[in-house]
Amino acid sequence: MSLSEREWTVLDALWKTGGAELGVLVNELLAETGWNRNTVHTYLTRMEAKGLVRIDKDVTPHVYYATTDRESCQKNERQSFLSRVYSGSAGDLIAAFLKEEPISAEERERLRRLLDEMEV
Repeated sequence: MSLSEREWTVLDALWKTGGAELGVLVNELLAETGWNRNTVHTYLTRMEAKGLVRIDKDVTPHVYYATTDRESCQKNERQSFLSRVYSGSAGDLIAAFLKEEPISAEERERLRRLLDEMEV
């Protein structure tokens, strides 16, 4: 599932807090987004419907949790991007980055070691 920018923002707050009450999340998101309590609540309930958020309704106030970890979301986004933009070719993606942005000798050596370890 591809996440919207706003869903990433909400999940980031949930990952940072490890799960939190609505008021805590509103405070966590306010400086970055300017969202009020109703807006945050709307995102959380929509994201629950998508399976991205779990709401513990057995406690008052309710506590909201991310149902997935950051690494899984990053992996899904990488795979989606690679498939959509580079037809699944990691080599083409890496070549495009290297053509546009030079890397240091140290980074080059690290990349060589990584490729050697992967036996590509």
